[in-house]
Amino acid sequence: MPALWIAHVTVTDDDAYGKYAKLAGPAIADHGGKFLARGARFVQLEGKERPRNVVARFPSLEEAVACYNSDAYQEALAHAKGASERELMVIEIDE
Repeated sequence: MPALWIAHVTVTDDDAYGKYAKLAGPAIADHGGKFLARGARFVQLEGKERPRNVVARFPSLEEAVACYNSDAYQEALAHAKGASERELMVIEIDE
């Protein structure tokens, strides 16, 4: 089953987060991830609002988790950890 990778982000250091974004995109693509939304307009209906929201579709939940745990993504994530506040989840979806 396909899965969605959903991130809610507040960027606190634009330069460092830019380094994350430059490396994360290829790491996600290498695992079959395709971006559906990145920084698009949104309406927060409930919960904590984060100004940047990202949704990527993966072939499976396992592939999304493998991406997260990959060396390439972890290298990217090292730039984001001190440069943002984030929540990230992966959820299976029906076709």
